[in-house]
Amino acid sequence: MADGPNIAEVAALVGDPARANILVALMDGRALTAKELAFAAGVAPQTTSGHLAKLTDAHLLTRIRQGRHRYYRVASPLVARMLESITLVAAIEAPPRHRPRSPRDAALRLARTCYDHLAGRLGVAIADALVARGAVVLSDDGGEVTAEGAALLAGSLRLDLAEVPRRRAFCRPCLDWSERRVHLAGALGAALAERCFALGWIERLRDSRAVGITPRGRDALRDLFGFDPEQAPAVTGV
Repeated sequence: MADGPNIAEVAALVGDPARANILVALMDGRALTAKELAFAAGVAPQTTSGHLAKLTDAHLLTRIRQGRHRYYRVASPLVARMLESITLVAAIEAPPRHRPRSPRDAALRLARTCYDHLAGRLGVAIADALVARGAVVLSDDGGEVTAEGAALLAGSLRLDLAEVPRRRAFCRPCLDWSERRVHLAGALGAALAERCFALGWIERLRDSRAVGITPRGRDALRDLFGFDPEQAPAVTGV
């Protein structure tokens, strides 16, 4: 019998198709109700309750009470990183299967949230631009913001790095499953995504991890990060 954590137990929890769908639905960092997660899982509410109990007991999800309602979210950035890694292995290492791409797939590949940071072509473009300008220096497993980068972020995004929480890795590369290149994760990646939402440059799309780029965001993202707005259909009122 092997010593150490029970990998098989966690793998079995994640490996169930309904529970996998629940976890994927929560990978954008938001908290959702059991009803919303039942829809995402494609199973009955009673069955969803059992799945949520197992995931919560295993500390993969956490439950939040707000008034009469209960919401569920991914328990920690560590769990989110595990799900990111599984997604990456499934996309790159798993045997290829033919599946026609849909508009939903295209939206996810263009721009999406990866737990609390930006991914897809937009996330990679932001990382590329910051590295090219010498604003961020990345290594295989970490990164740092230069003095020039701090000034750029403070001026263009009004992002004060001194106010970014440091409870976890500040800046790290995260390999993007659709682009096969890195985007920015960690506290910095989360702060960048938060500012883009707050400035009205991007908006969440309903029932999806994909994000849409607003008319205001098209110009701002092009000017600041060199992201081609022609690849990013503008959305309003989503």
